[in-house]
Amino acid sequence: QDPFVSLDQEGVGELIRIAVERGRKTRPGIKLGICGEHGGDPASIGFCEKAGLDYVSCSPFRVPIARLAAAQAAVRESASSSAMGGA
Repeated sequence: QDPFVSLDQEGVGELIRIAVERGRKTRPGIKLGICGEHGGDPASIGFCEKAGLDYVSCSPFRVPIARLAAAQAAVRESASSSAMGGA
């Protein structure tokens, strides 16, 4: 996949997970997100949901698919949490 369109979830993704963990440990209420083309890529949006980011931002023409992908990721996360006995 093109790294300028979709996040490298193993390499860059690990750095994002580390940043989220350390950022929230230092400042629990911090808002974290990404912007740019990655914010409009459905696979990247799903990853961001799992990684604990609060938002994604993308170019206007990608907003419809980004909104759909974000909603799908939230539903998957909620269903997964419910199946595991979470909230």
